[in-house]
Amino acid sequence: MDYLTGLALALPIGVGLAGMGCGIGLGNGVRGAMEAIGRQPEADAKIRLTMIIGAAFIEALTIYALVTVFLFMATITDKAKMDLEKAQSAPVTSSAHGQ
Repeated sequence: MDYLTGLALALPIGVGLAGMGCGIGLGNGVRGAMEAIGRQPEADAKIRLTMIIGAAFIEALTIYALVTVFLFMATITDKAKMDLEKAQSAPVTSSAHGQ
C-alpha cells in the first residue's frame, strides 16, 4: 500500500474522530453551562454567552478538520490524475514473438 492509499483510508477515520471529539466536548460544555444556570439563575445571560462562544470555537475545530480532509483529498485526486496521464502517455511496447 502506498502512502496515498493510506492517506485516503485514514482521512475519513480522522474526520470522524474529530467530529466525535468535538461532539463530546460540546456536550460537556453545554452540560456544565446548564448546571451552572441551575445553580445561579441570575447569571443566566453571562453563562449562556460564554457557552455560545465556547461552542463556536468547538465547531470551528470541526470545520478545520473537514477543510483539511478536503485539501488532502484534492491532493490525492491530483496525484492520481497525474499518475493516470503518465500511464496513458507511456509508449506501449509489444512483444513480437516470432518476428
